[in-house]
Amino acid sequence: MRMLVRREHSVFELTQKLTTKEFDRVDIEQTLGLLIEQNYQSDERFTADFIQMRFNQGKGPIKIAVDLRQRGINSFDLSMHDFYVLAQQIRVRKFGKQIPDDYKQQAKQKRFLQSRGFDFEQINQAFRHESISKIS
Repeated sequence: MRMLVRREHSVFELTQKLTTKEFDRVDIEQTLGLLIEQNYQSDERFTADFIQMRFNQGKGPIKIAVDLRQRGINSFDLSMHDFYVLAQQIRVRKFGKQIPDDYKQQAKQKRFLQSRGFDFEQINQAFRHESISKIS
């Protein structure tokens, strides 16, 4: 319960943490079943909170998907978030509105967005002049 009070956890995360603390596997499964039944633990709630948190941090869908899978969540919906706009906002916040003419600078900015987990389509959209004027 103390783990769930601080933040939402997936079943996979809780199982890993409790296994590391050398709790019995049967006790872990029974306890988690009870927590799920009483709605103290919910993978759906964890997933929604996690996606929103990462989106607010400026992370792209690729990074979010990888992070969720590492936490044992394989089914999720990212469609309610506009990652095209987010990629543009992150690029402008980090590098300014001006799109560089220099190939090296453009490549640097694109690598930055890629490291944040945006796909090539979202990254390329972030460099279109008409898109940047909407961010004002």
